[in-house]
Amino acid sequence: MKRSVISVLSCVLLFSAGSASAVAPLDFPVVPPSIDAASFVLMDYASGDVLAAGNPDDRRNPASLTKLMTGYVIDRALDQKKITMNDIVTVPQEAWVAGNKSLEGSSLMFLKPGDRVSVRDLIRGIIITSGNDACVAMANYVAGSQDSFVGMMNKYVVSMGLTNTHFETVHGLDAPGQYTTSYDLAKLSRAIIGGEPEEYHMYSEKSLTYDNITQQNRNGLLWDKNLQVDGLKTGHTESAGFNIIASATQGDRRLIAVVMGGKSSKGREDQARKLLTWGFREYTSKQIFKANQTVSSEHVWFGANDQVKVGSLSDVFISVPQADADKLKAQYVLTNPQVEAPLNKGQELGNINIVDNGKVIKTVPLVALEDVAQGGIISRAIDYVKLKI
Repeated sequence: MKRSVISVLSCVLLFSAGSASAVAPLDFPVVPPSIDAASFVLMDYASGDVLAAGNPDDRRNPASLTKLMTGYVIDRALDQKKITMNDIVTVPQEAWVAGNKSLEGSSLMFLKPGDRVSVRDLIRGIIITSGNDACVAMANYVAGSQDSFVGMMNKYVVSMGLTNTHFETVHGLDAPGQYTTSYDLAKLSRAIIGGEPEEYHMYSEKSLTYDNITQQNRNGLLWDKNLQVDGLKTGHTESAGFNIIASATQGDRRLIAVVMGGKSSKGREDQARKLLTWGFREYTSKQIFKANQTVSSEHVWFGANDQVKVGSLSDVFISVPQADADKLKAQYVLTNPQVEAPLNKGQELGNINIVDNGKVIKTVPLVALEDVAQGGIISRAIDYVKLKI
């Protein structure tokens, strides 16, 4: 049963965490820019819509983009009150480059064994200077060992639905069996931006001074005067090439560009800049529904109440080309036209279809916005007779 609901009036629709389907950009006749990289994704932050992509599901070496998950795990430990920003960490021997040969020649905060450093400064060292030694120190502090911390990373991989990602290290130095994709990294970046507002500002810091050594953030787009870039991370190894994740805002909009396998440090920035500029120019974001907004009320059979409000539990947004912004409509379709109690809030009853020129371009769940208990025996009997008649 299909019902016309509402014309689009004016992004956070979360992609299904378990989706394993290949990534495809929105199906609009907008030609994306040519990107010189092995893999890339441009995602609208609010809607989660992919605006442009090239080989988004190709598994590649993440290099230091791994540190996004390292930071995510640390922030979950902060949220759970297992650690605090002001905790003081004693740097272990294995976080010292002289005592850990695998760190030689890599990005460092230049920690020494026995140094006492706050969790806040170690997080900044991970984000701003890409310090592999800071990753080791925090992994030991949070989980007791690097191996245990990597296990935590991969548990979050599963719970977040990052179906083409697996980590073997806390810092991203080359390791067999370690891989991710540009699409998974866009999803992870979106979770970081939305879930860590108090920590996210660190991704925009341009330098860090520790032990009288000042290092610059390797994300050169933070200095771009034409884009409001405030994160996130760069990475490079010989096998990975040059990677970057750049997020920028324009007004109330935010885009996330992931570029993997770029040709050079400047080249990865040029490609990310090209994606962001194109996305802001060609697309806009429209809010379809607000969270818990009543789309309609449906008749309920055999219930303590005879009506249930239906809609979406989340804000629903979509990214559309500028020219299509006022053409969208929304319809909803009930899976079963006979809605029966009992119902639980959040229970799926059908789909909301976003339609452009008669073509469905996006579908989100239609759910009950309230509980409806089963009615008494007499009211149920009356409904049974009504249905028979």
